[in-house]
Amino acid sequence: MIILDTDHLTVLKYSRDGRFLKLAQRMADSVDQDFATTAITLEEQLRGWLAEINRASDPEKQIPAYSELTGLIEFFSFWTILPFDHAAASVFRQFRAQKIRAGSMDLKIASIAVSLDCVLLTANTRDFSSIPGLRIANWLD
Repeated sequence: MIILDTDHLTVLKYSRDGRFLKLAQRMADSVDQDFATTAITLEEQLRGWLAEINRASDPEKQIPAYSELTGLIEFFSFWTILPFDHAAASVFRQFRAQKIRAGSMDLKIASIAVSLDCVLLTANTRDFSSIPGLRIANWLD
């Protein structure tokens, strides 16, 4: 299984991104066709649009953000969403005990990938490369 981090998934959601065709082709050519994302990525995306809705006090100005929110839910309905479960929480605690310098959300995504022994597709190689046991690749280059 290959897990897509938020940056890779966002490129797929917005096909007008110039990197879309390259990423879609790499995925089509991959021997492993089992792609997924995480509940953490879903949370990050939902939080972004919910914050946008909350910033706009005028209901008319909330309409585009609500449209994006509903589109996001539809987009995610086509993906396997991996949970942050007990195994991932255990790995997360180990990473915290090791004082790994990464944000909580990144560590949670890494914990899911490590607990399932999956490759994580991410453009954030700087932060993720310091996490022990995590296999990463960047298909956006």
